[in-house]
Order: sequence, then C-alpha cells, then structure tokens
Amino acid sequence: MSTGLRSGSLALARFLPSRADYAGLRHSWRTDVFAGITVGIVALPLALAFGVSSGVGAEAGLITAIVAGLVAAVMGGSHVQVSGPTGAMVVVLAPVVAVHGTGSVALVSLMAGLMVCALGISGLGKTVAFIPWPVVEGFTLGIAAIIFLQQVPLATGTAGTPGHNTLLAAIEAASGAAAPTVLLTLALVAGVAVVMVLVQKYFPALPASLLAVLLATAAAELLRLDVPRIGALPHSLPSPSLPAMDLASVGALAMPAVAIAALAAIESLLSARVAGGMAGPDGTPSGPYSPDRELTGQGLASIAAGLFGGMPATGAIARTAVNVRSGAKTRLSAVVHAVVLLAIVYLAAGLVGSIPLAALGGVLMVTAARMVSRRTVAAILRSTRSDAAVFVLTAIITVAFDLIVAIQIGLAAAALFTLRKFASLSSVQREEIAGPAADGDDHIAVFRLDGAMFFGAAERILQEISQVRDVQVAIIRLSQLRMLDATGAHALVEVISALELRGITVLLKGVRPDHLALVTNVGVIRSLRHHKHLFEDLPAAVEHARSHVRRNAAAATA
Repeated sequence: MSTGLRSGSLALARFLPSRADYAGLRHSWRTDVFAGITVGIVALPLALAFGVSSGVGAEAGLITAIVAGLVAAVMGGSHVQVSGPTGAMVVVLAPVVAVHGTGSVALVSLMAGLMVCALGISGLGKTVAFIPWPVVEGFTLGIAAIIFLQQVPLATGTAGTPGHNTLLAAIEAASGAAAPTVLLTLALVAGVAVVMVLVQKYFPALPASLLAVLLATAAAELLRLDVPRIGALPHSLPSPSLPAMDLASVGALAMPAVAIAALAAIESLLSARVAGGMAGPDGTPSGPYSPDRELTGQGLASIAAGLFGGMPATGAIARTAVNVRSGAKTRLSAVVHAVVLLAIVYLAAGLVGSIPLAALGGVLMVTAARMVSRRTVAAILRSTRSDAAVFVLTAIITVAFDLIVAIQIGLAAAALFTLRKFASLSSVQREEIAGPAADGDDHIAVFRLDGAMFFGAAERILQEISQVRDVQVAIIRLSQLRMLDATGAHALVEVISALELRGITVLLKGVRPDHLALVTNVGVIRSLRHHKHLFEDLPAAVEHARSHVRRNAAAATA
C-alpha cells in the first residue's frame, strides 16, 4: 500500500508547482519583472481585441488574460509560456457565442478546461509532435485569414452578422458600410497599421500595438470622432461563481467544448514547443517543458477564467515570443504580466473604455498579417507536391469550414501521402541464385521483399509474386522486410496459397524474430505445405528447393 501511495504521490507531483520552477530566480528576477511588464503592455490591446472579436466583449478578454495568465503561469509546464485569449480561440468561440449566446462562454470554458486537464493527466501531451509541419503552417495561415476577415465589421463601423461564414460576414459588413463612419474607421485602421509597422521597423524595443492604440484613441478624442468605442469596463474583477448549467445546456455545448479543448491543447503545446527552442537576448534557449503538465495547467486556466466570466485560454505564441526575447527565465515574468493587466483594470478602466473598436481591429489585422511568414510559405510550396497540397488544403478548409475539421483533414491527407510514399519504397525483387549453377535452377525463383509489407503495399506485392510462371519452387526472403502488419501477413497467406494451388512449392526464409508471432497467428506458417519449409538461411533453402526439383524430374522420367 505504501509503495502504491508513494508512486501515486510521485505521479501527482509532476503536475504541481515546485522550487525547480523558479530555479535561478535570484539572478534573473530583474529581467523577469521587466519582461513581465513588457508582455503586459503588449497583451493589453490584444486581450481587448480578442474579447471584442469573439463576441463576448473586451471585459471578458481582459479577465481571461489576467486570470488564465496567472493560473497557467503557476500551473503550466513551460517556464516562459504566456497564456490568454488568442486568435485561434476567437475563431472557434465566435460561432458558439452567435448560436448559444454570451452566457454559454463560462460553461463551455469549464467543460473544455476539464477535458484539457484529462488529456494532460492521461499523458497525451506528446502527441502534438505527430502533427506535420505543413498542417501546422496551413492551420496558421487559415487562422490568420479568418482573424483578418473578422475585423472587417470593426474596420467599417458596422455590426456584422454573427454566426455567418467569416468570408460572407466580411462581405456583408463591407457592403453595408455607410459614410462618414466608414471613412473615419478606415482612417483609424490605416493609422494604426502605419504606426505599428513604423515603430516595429525603427523602434523595435517599443510596444508598437499599444502606441498605435494610444495614438488612435487620442486622435478620436481630440477630433471628437463619432465611431464605436469599447465602452464602460468594470473597475475590478468580478467575484468567481459557477455558471448556470443543466443537462440540456451541457449536451448542446458538448461538441463545441470538444473542439475548443482540442484547439486549446494543440495551440498550447505547439506554442510551448516553439518557445522551448527560442533563444533569449543572451543566446541561451528557453529550455524544456512538460507537455502533460502544460495541458493540465492550461485546462485549469480555462476553468479559472470561466469561473470569473472569462473565455477559454491557450498558450499565446506572440506574447510568449515577446516574453522570451525580453529575457524571461522563470514563471515570474508571466505572473507579472497578469499583475500589470490587473493594475490597469483597477487604475485605468475608464481610459480603456474610450478606445475605438476600429483601433483594435487594426491591431488584429496587422497581427494576422504577421502570423504568416512568406519565407515559410515559399519553403513549403517548394518542398514536395504532397506537402504543398496538404498545406493549401488545410488553409482552405480552415477558412471555409472549421479549424478542427481542417486539422483532421490535414492530418488524414498527410497520412495518406506518407503511406503512399512509404508504399512506393516497398518492393519485391527476383534474385539470381548465388554460387555455381545447378541443373533445374531455372525452375526455382527467389524473391526478396524489401521495406514494408503493410496494407498500403500488400496488394501490389501480392500481384507481382503471383505472376511468376514456369517455376516449381518459390523462395520468399523476408529478412529485409522491416515492417509487417496483419494485412501484409494475410497477403503472404494469399500468395502462398495461390502458388501452392498451382503446384508451386513455397519456402520462407529469414522471418524476423519480431514478426514471428504475427506470421504464426495470422496463419502464414500454417499455409505452407510443410512446417519444415521455414528456413533461417538462404543456402539451406536453395538446397531444399533443388532437392524438390530433382525429385520432380525423377518422377517425370520414371
């Protein structure tokens, strides 16, 4: 019992905070605090913009950045990951809000958070490594396009049509725009974009998005522009409470919660994986992360955000990158980022409420454009036809249908192309018998199976061997067969049976030890004419084949 308790305690301990999370804090706390302040400033306009874009409001975006950012910083599996509302989550959440209302967000956050925690506890964190690069980049391109299109209503000063396809909603918003509002909002968007680009180019150390929003807000106030604003924000965090729930609402939100949980897990793990390889100003990488703990931490972050009226959260690669480049070494920086945002809620909520929505739309349009690397897109399109096809397919489906569907189809397409390539590497070669020739060798065929014999290649290999003519004995060499599955083993049974029915004796040579149980259980050995027709070395198999040919010749002349 004590051993079981000890192992259970060790298993639980890997999900809990420890002193190791803050190793080196004595030397890095100053840079951690500075990095946290920098990320907090960068995160403010993004949190507000993502909240507005998702349909739940700027308040929910800010709450999520504070609460989820703090919980994920303490409980997550990465030392430098910064969590909060993200563009990908907005894309999934906006249709949920349009169909089920803003009241559904807290409940779906709780449900999705519990699912992400379950994924972490079950040890599925490492599965993100199996997502191919073209799928990830196609997914990113599709998200960037959706985020850009979602800002068209804000950029044109129109309300938009919730729940519609993003492209159609953008077209409707643009066609419904009216002067002079659309001219004013487009001017604000253009001004924000110009400021962000120039600041990033000439003053990269400054928070470009925050400066752009401040200048746009100042211009709107000084010129008394009649444009939509964020509106009143609370001067404190709301008290935590459980959302109203019943079987009907839980059932209705089950599938959206699954989609949100899948997206939260994938995006957080991808962000943590990228952050782990990033180097700070001193050139040292951020270091390893725990995938399973990262999932449990992100799940707890979404649960906490839901209790405070926020939205589901994920690891945010843009804010994480700023954190790493600012010199962050420990989780203190992500904690400080949440504290900075909390201070803004208590001290500057009134000022934040006067920000024009068009300014936030401009920030997200520029952010979306920067999500796509031209160099990366060009590299994928120049790689292979199959990878380029997977990339384009994933991006198109992301925009046209759904993010989770896009990942599923992208993975399926990538797997299909991989299996096709793998199957092409599998082959069957007819070999000459080594050594001095003997009478009757022309009636013996030696086949060598290379690569893999699995469901993708078995049928082709079966046809090639079955077409042999004028042969009395067929030796099938299996020692070079690296992979064999049940379909491949069954194909061997069919090959042996077909040849034996034609009077051709089949000898098997070199069954690998790791394949022996499979060929035995599927019936490969049983399909041989005699159990002694299984050999470990080729000379013995050739000599046995020659004896068969000699006996057949003697019987024909008798």
